[in-house]
Amino acid sequence: MKTLSASSLGLNESMVSAAILDVIDTLMRAGFKAYIVGGGVRDLLLGLRPKDFDAVTNATPAQIREVFGKRSRIIGRRFELAHVYSGREMIEVATFRAPPRKVSTTASGMITRDNVWGTIQQDYVRRDFTINAMYYQPREGVVLDFTHAISDIKNKQLTLQGKPTVRFEEDPVRMLRTLRFAAKLEFTIDPEITKVLTPAMTQLLLEVSPHRIYDETQKMFSGGHLAPLLPLMVQYHVWNRLFVDVSPELTPLIKQAAENTDARIAIGKSINPAFFYAVLLWEPFLARVKELVATGAPHSIAWTQAGLDVLRRQSKHTAIPRFSEMFIREVWELQPRLEQPKPRQVPALAAHPRFRAGFDFLLMREQTGDVLVGTMGQWWHDYQTLSNDGRERAIADLNRLQQRLQRKRQAGETVQPLQAVIAEADHSVSTVEITAQNTVDNATLNITTPTTKAKRVRNRKPKTATHEQTLAALAAEVQEAAIFDESTPLKSAPTREKPLESVEAIQLLPSDDPAMIHANLRAKRRSNRNDSQGSSNGSDTRYSLAPRRRQPRSKPIQIEPTIAPSTSAEDAS
Repeated sequence: MKTLSASSLGLNESMVSAAILDVIDTLMRAGFKAYIVGGGVRDLLLGLRPKDFDAVTNATPAQIREVFGKRSRIIGRRFELAHVYSGREMIEVATFRAPPRKVSTTASGMITRDNVWGTIQQDYVRRDFTINAMYYQPREGVVLDFTHAISDIKNKQLTLQGKPTVRFEEDPVRMLRTLRFAAKLEFTIDPEITKVLTPAMTQLLLEVSPHRIYDETQKMFSGGHLAPLLPLMVQYHVWNRLFVDVSPELTPLIKQAAENTDARIAIGKSINPAFFYAVLLWEPFLARVKELVATGAPHSIAWTQAGLDVLRRQSKHTAIPRFSEMFIREVWELQPRLEQPKPRQVPALAAHPRFRAGFDFLLMREQTGDVLVGTMGQWWHDYQTLSNDGRERAIADLNRLQQRLQRKRQAGETVQPLQAVIAEADHSVSTVEITAQNTVDNATLNITTPTTKAKRVRNRKPKTATHEQTLAALAAEVQEAAIFDESTPLKSAPTREKPLESVEAIQLLPSDDPAMIHANLRAKRRSNRNDSQGSSNGSDTRYSLAPRRRQPRSKPIQIEPTIAPSTSAEDAS
């Protein structure tokens, strides 16, 4: 074992996260030893940015739970460890392991239970690669190197501890880790390892849980080094163990998807690993569609059933989650709709939740020479950059092109895939040169302006009628539609000189409205009272309708109950 100074290797506390320092400090205050171990130390020495940090300690998982309380939880059956939460970060804390006292393996030698605790000297032997067996104590400023890992890092060589055959039999996933580290770190693989990477050895991967294989493929696809990893998987016979129905010959579509995935990760963009599964299984999917169509199944049903069949077979080797399966199927089912879109459905397709993924898939197919796509990948690319008017013109042009192709099909002519192209004027900025003669210096101005939509001018009727004529016309319309009391003579339209009470003679409610019926009845009664009062006083009779303002309701009449007086016995006698 070598104890090296962290400063001599270029390491210091500021290079690690605050969460891992919090975990180490908490364990040390509780009386335990704690170190940073694994890929975090390796990446720091290589000048890379670690994805995360893992800790190792002499505290058992139960003791870790006691120290951190609700901030931690124990996971794992085969390798029991603890997840400790510090803020928003999760730190994986393992316990020093020792060789198992009782061998618990499968018939092929894979370890099924490894929960024997030990010391740090016993723990480093259990680790797979030498470059992952370094222990960094940031507070003490030391690095413990048990396996000459520093020299392997300098030589850029990937070496296993112990015999490769035994280590692969203990955990077949180490074969996938070997290829992933070689592609990520650009290390050469130890010749002792490459000798045992045979088809017979990779057969052990079939005994691993499909869920664990899927988790490892997630790391492969999202590691940012997928393009150099794929040839290694084919070269060392791992490809057919993971993707049984996919040919080991890498198609241009798979290569393009791997390069695009690495490019997105390099610039910090997120990816969906399910998208690469859609690319990998595209050829088996098309083959299955062809088989179902040959049996007489309709194309739409064959397209849906083929997706279910291919994903069901793949799930036996890599357990793809249900939501990822739905994503893959939706991307596949969008392809024929994007290749031959109906003009009326173009806006709806552009608003589809999976449109972006389906469009990326279509564009990659076009770029890699898929003749079925035609130029629709570029058409959809240009369509997204257009204004609303430009999109309408593009859809109209596409509709005319499809009608011409339909006439050719009816005539029995051979029709090629759609070669739709959006005109350059629709998605470019037009340059308008305006020449203006200045009266002072006769200067010529060249102005560049973007194309804008012309404003629509509303055609309004000229206002020729006077205010009095308008009021008269309104009164005529109201007299035709309104309901009047039969006993009230019709009056002309009110003017500004007349009092406002005259306007209330017009009732705008329908005749069958209960409020109108009630108002007319009250108006008649009031009119009768005015007649009787006028005849008695000798004055002129005036008629008026009920006001438009609703009158308060009268209180219900309270009727005292009539109770017969009780009779006594004497009255009865």
